[in-house]
Amino acid sequence: MDKPGAKYIRVLLVDDHQVVRTGLRMIIESQPDMEMVGEAGNRAEALALAASEDPDIILLDLDLGDSSGTDIIADLLAAASSARIIILTGLRSPEAYKKAVMLGAMGIVVKDKAADVLINAIKVVRKGEAWLDPATTASILGEVSRAPKAKPTDPEAEKIATLTNREREVVALIGEGIKNKEIADRLFISETTVRHHLTSIFDKLDVDDRVELLIYAFKHKLADPPR
Repeated sequence: MDKPGAKYIRVLLVDDHQVVRTGLRMIIESQPDMEMVGEAGNRAEALALAASEDPDIILLDLDLGDSSGTDIIADLLAAASSARIIILTGLRSPEAYKKAVMLGAMGIVVKDKAADVLINAIKVVRKGEAWLDPATTASILGEVSRAPKAKPTDPEAEKIATLTNREREVVALIGEGIKNKEIADRLFISETTVRHHLTSIFDKLDVDDRVELLIYAFKHKLADPPR
């Protein structure tokens, strides 16, 4: 939710390398609609700044030297009530990516990507959408997608049974990684109707956002994981 009078996307950077933080600060502050509200080099600093600044976006390195970034995701989300986390990392570890997403991260950006990729990721995640390219999504969710189907008497099967045919279509398209406008075009409905369907789907499946819906859809065979 936007803060009253907010004009900028407020970013907190958590990385244990000063040189990296300096470069990223320059990138963030060069954007007309973003501002850096703090930098942290370790767990204690990160949690203190998250609580005091309540940022919109937290850019979190997976390797903080004194701890793993995944170890503080839950605490960061508890400290900053409206924050969304993007993992910004030099590591290429599908297992670490999967763990981070399961804990609540909404985006993964590898540090060797161009600066405009990071800026786009911040804007997309700020709107409540996931930033996961198809290859990364497949790596994160491949194991989950191979889980056995729920039995008819399983509580999850009962939730799924409450979905309408149109809601199942929306879930399947979410699984393809496309945005609301393209979903609306594919189904010949308005974006407002897509949002209404998503609200209903989130409520019926007891998920909070698109990332959780992706995980749920692949796990329960409501969508096919990217190849």
